[in-house]
Formats: sequence, structure tokens, C-alpha cells
Amino acid sequence: MAEQEEERIMVVPLRKAWAASRTDRTPRAVKAIREHVKQHLKPDRIFIDDVLNEYLWKQGREHPPRRIRIKAIKFEDGSAVVSLPED
Repeated sequence: MAEQEEERIMVVPLRKAWAASRTDRTPRAVKAIREHVKQHLKPDRIFIDDVLNEYLWKQGREHPPRRIRIKAIKFEDGSAVVSLPED
């Protein structure tokens, strides 16, 4: 993998996901995370870690979390990986 360029811990508000229709909330939460990372790190590509994806979908498509703490790492090649921080 490419060398690490920048790493950030962010809290992403997912209120836009709750404004969506009931059956579109979790897919909208994934889009909100991508938009937040894109705005702050400006990567070319964004990859969401499997553990983060499972965490978002844990309570189904109608009940995503209200906010989520993520770790975003941007690499020199322009790609970014988003995952849950190790607490």
C-alpha cells in the first residue's frame, strides 16, 4: 500500500440520513460519511472498511447511528480509507 500522508479522527453527524425516508437512512448515512471525508481530505477515491460498514448496518437500513466517530487515512496516491478508530 502507498505511504500514509494524513490521518484524522472525525465525528460525522448523520442527521441528513435521518431526514431521508425510513428505508433509505443507512444508505444515506454511507453517502454522508463519504461526503464528509471528501470535503475534509479531498481524496480521489474513498474506501469504507468492512468493520465500519457492518457497524452502520448493524441495526438495519431504518436505524443508523445519529453520529459516528471515524478514522480517515489519506495516502499519497490520493486514495482514502475510512474505518472505526481503535479505542
